[in-house]
Amino acid sequence: MTERFNAIVIGTGQAGPSLAVRLARAGRKTAIVERKRIGGTCVNNGCIPTKTLIASARAAHVARRGADFGVTIDAPIRVDMAAVKARKDSVVRASTEGLTHWLGSTPGLTYIEGHARFESPRTVRVGDRMLEADQFFLNVGGRALVPDMPGLDDVPYFTNSNIMDVDFVPEHLLIVGGSYVGLEFAQMYRRFGSRVTVVEMGSRLIGREDDEVSAAIKEILEAEGIAFRLDAKCVSAARRGNGVAIQVSCEEEPREVAGSHLLLAVGRVPNTADLGLDKAGIATDDRGYVKVDEQLRTNVPGIWALGDANGHGAFTHTSYNDYEIVAANVLDGESRKLTDRIPTYALFIDPPLGRAGMTEREIRAAGLKALVATMPMTRVGRAKERGETQGFMKVLVDEDNKRILGAALLGIEGDEIVHTLLDAMYAGVPYTVIRRAMHIHPTVAELIPTLLADLKPLA
Repeated sequence: MTERFNAIVIGTGQAGPSLAVRLARAGRKTAIVERKRIGGTCVNNGCIPTKTLIASARAAHVARRGADFGVTIDAPIRVDMAAVKARKDSVVRASTEGLTHWLGSTPGLTYIEGHARFESPRTVRVGDRMLEADQFFLNVGGRALVPDMPGLDDVPYFTNSNIMDVDFVPEHLLIVGGSYVGLEFAQMYRRFGSRVTVVEMGSRLIGREDDEVSAAIKEILEAEGIAFRLDAKCVSAARRGNGVAIQVSCEEEPREVAGSHLLLAVGRVPNTADLGLDKAGIATDDRGYVKVDEQLRTNVPGIWALGDANGHGAFTHTSYNDYEIVAANVLDGESRKLTDRIPTYALFIDPPLGRAGMTEREIRAAGLKALVATMPMTRVGRAKERGETQGFMKVLVDEDNKRILGAALLGIEGDEIVHTLLDAMYAGVPYTVIRRAMHIHPTVAELIPTLLADLKPLA
């Protein structure tokens, strides 16, 4: 017998639960379906566990630097990875238990475990159950891309998912991929005590960033003993004794790097291949992402796609913003759009990179007249007091209307300070509003007005 609902949410990542609860509280009989782990990537093997591990790694790093602050520790600093993992697991467990209780205690909301597949535009099958609804909201997320790399089938490897099960310090961790995920794990495991080598096929790290940002990040990580092999060619994997080797060159020596363990961090793919989208007539692009319009509607009326699976941002905050857009439009009679939001994200190494808006490269490509200002973190009092003066701050402003176009804050608390600029960008005010503001001393943010006072034409 077919079970009838007003709305069905597929997936319990960042957007799904909040939307399901809003729908149920609006009086709509709602079901939310999850096939594996409640909470999705962020809760189980993304933001929450990785940032918890990064916190443990930073504690070890600060302890090793104790003498720099006049603190003597009369014993070697030892990392108990089993305890580190146990702490991470407890944080994740608290999140999943809280989410489970929230969904289970919401009137009008039914939580269903199982794999949902479309049978038609208005029905999905979950095991033996057939579910029908007028509205479907896809929040199925993504997973780590496993590349078509020669030899990879013959070697063990980690992704961001199964590395969460590690309770030991790898002797030498090889990381294929020099972007955000790879670099966060690189610094984390280096601080835990591993040797770390990052292999990147591009000519520089995190290729979407401006050149000086990529160069500064590389310098920061190299100072901690992380090795890099850029411009890797003929990349393949092979066993070497009890470990693994990655070929990095066809001609130049050394042609390979060898290590004890391998982590793949080369991108993400959407979880859309086994949803029966064809039976519902839902269109995807050539990479499997569900095609949506500016209001996150698919080509099939009554079906929306949110989060990683729509290809419009692979971050928890973009997924949550997707929920806000859909909820506002479906339930509140508003007309919010994807184009209302400003790109923003962070790289959570230490010091972090906080990013908002356009890069200098994008501004030049768009032919915009702009002003630019940069400031090394060595000029920031808070950075000097904390002994963390690596990095710099950079802001770009439209020369005509004086609005902020973009910012890259690589430095202590850069992931927090960037919101000072982001909020001004959303408000649509000229940079002079912040330039004339009085900020608290001694903070990092107090130097933002000083930075903006040094704007010069982009050459």
